[in-house]
Amino acid sequence: MTSQYPSLPRGNVRLLPGILQQRYDLNRAYVASLTVENLLQSFYAEAGLHQWYMRNSSHGMRGEGTERHWGWESPTCQVRGHFLGHWLSACAQMWAARGDLELKARADRAVDELAVCQEKNGGEWCSPIPEKYMYWTAAGKPTWAPHYVHHKTLMGLTHMAVFAGSARALDIAGRLADWFHRWTGQFDRKQMDDILDVETGGMLEAWADLYGVTGEEKYLDLVERYRRGRLFDPLLDGRDMLTNRHANTTIPEAHGAARCYEVTGDPKWRAIVEAYWDCAVTRRGYYCTGAQTNDEAWTPPFSLAERRGAWAQEHCTVYNMIRLAEYLYRWTGDSVYADYIERNLYNGILAQQNPQTGMISYYLSMRPGDHKKWGHPTFDFWCCHGTLVQAHAMHDTLLCHADAEGLRVDQYFPFAAEFTIGDVPVTVRLEPVFRGWTVGEPTGEGYPWVHEMHRPKSWTFKAEVRARRPVEFTLSLRRPGWMTGPMLTWVGTEGPRASEPGAGYESIRRRWSSDTVFIELPIGLRAEPLPDEPTTVAFLHGPVVLAGLCDCERGLVGDPARPTDLLRPNADGDQYPWGTAYRTIGQVTGTRFIPLYNVVDEPYSLYFPIVPRA
Repeated sequence: MTSQYPSLPRGNVRLLPGILQQRYDLNRAYVASLTVENLLQSFYAEAGLHQWYMRNSSHGMRGEGTERHWGWESPTCQVRGHFLGHWLSACAQMWAARGDLELKARADRAVDELAVCQEKNGGEWCSPIPEKYMYWTAAGKPTWAPHYVHHKTLMGLTHMAVFAGSARALDIAGRLADWFHRWTGQFDRKQMDDILDVETGGMLEAWADLYGVTGEEKYLDLVERYRRGRLFDPLLDGRDMLTNRHANTTIPEAHGAARCYEVTGDPKWRAIVEAYWDCAVTRRGYYCTGAQTNDEAWTPPFSLAERRGAWAQEHCTVYNMIRLAEYLYRWTGDSVYADYIERNLYNGILAQQNPQTGMISYYLSMRPGDHKKWGHPTFDFWCCHGTLVQAHAMHDTLLCHADAEGLRVDQYFPFAAEFTIGDVPVTVRLEPVFRGWTVGEPTGEGYPWVHEMHRPKSWTFKAEVRARRPVEFTLSLRRPGWMTGPMLTWVGTEGPRASEPGAGYESIRRRWSSDTVFIELPIGLRAEPLPDEPTTVAFLHGPVVLAGLCDCERGLVGDPARPTDLLRPNADGDQYPWGTAYRTIGQVTGTRFIPLYNVVDEPYSLYFPIVPRA
């Protein structure tokens, strides 16, 4: 099944200077800082090569830089070795997106070393954990997610094959799949369902991916064996199977159903994905940031207030839900999924990466006056370290998509996209206009500059379209759901053209050659209440959650329907060039508000009780 709105090929979309490129560069530096030997330390141990590793590596028992990896990568941890697959995926994607030769060479070397480990283990088993963990799971003995570890390894190998052209990686994955095909073949359906009740990660997606690459029937066998009937069938019946259930067990299983639909075309798989989204998002709601979980468990539908604690938003669930939204967007082109991705990018992926060090915050606390707690580069290796390095390697896949008519601009971050219409090469370059004013009428030069001398009332962008020769196509621009009025567009000296009201896409069809489009997205401050505690609100500027810098819960006096009577713009130099800093007015104690993604070590609160004025 071909997506109706596919991403452009990797390498055809390039990040331009801006926050995504900055965060990408931080992530790239972290990925490059880790050595192949240390990433493979548990694979070497399982293959009986630990002594070789100790002789040929420079490390002691604990330390930074080139020293051994600890935390979840410690030799006593049952999910040790999980991070390598994330790392391989990140390297493969950064090679595909940027042509990063250094990371590709290092990832190729890691794959070569995995091949050595596989041979030492008899030609199939390629794992950082022993086979007995799988037998323990089948016997009902408690284990910590051995399938999760294997999914990461298979995912990394498959991405090395797909994005980096590694035939050796595909061969290693195929041999490991042979072990799983033989092992699962001994169980009946009930026994297999019991096994799948232990966290399986994205094994279903891994088998579907490998079937999509190879077409081998053994992967279809594995797809059927790993079908999560005890979750999927009740969801299809409309039952809530998610409340209080571990989110990071179930979201990757929905990814598997999504990928099964794409490689088989069977509509039953798509129905599962749509039922999962309906249960997880549509009939559940979410916090101001876009998150729906606490302590990695799904909150009860629209009952968020009591779960608003220190463990309210986990990075892996944010990343995984963005991926699920991306699947659904590629099938439908519905802007609701692009809006959801945007909110979670700003207030999850960016907010949970340290803008100075690039490190990860496992949870994003919603407890009043709390702090972000940052992980260590080599002492922790939480699951979120893994989704961190992948999340910031995939930004280019989210920004724009193709359709039958041309190009769709889905996210308003700076980028340059190259594509063809027929045989005509076309480039679209999108950049913000940092002027401190809103767009007004075109000047004599045809440039729509402006005259307002106060805070910008819009985010303004310039899209430059360059075609090798004149060619007709449609440029579709997302109308974000947070806009405070109609989108305005100018093409050259034409316009302004006001969009239809509400979210969706504004389509401009014309014969393009060398044209400039100015895009004005009206933006403003708004207050979003908790659904089950409507007198408690969070403040947002467009899609960006504003964090109040305070060390305790702080009530405000006023009317949440009039947020501009509660907060006033606060000029704060060049740190917030789009004017997203605020301060309270008319309150006993003043509070500054800044974008959540800019909070580093300051105490902050996201929700504020509002008391009416007497």
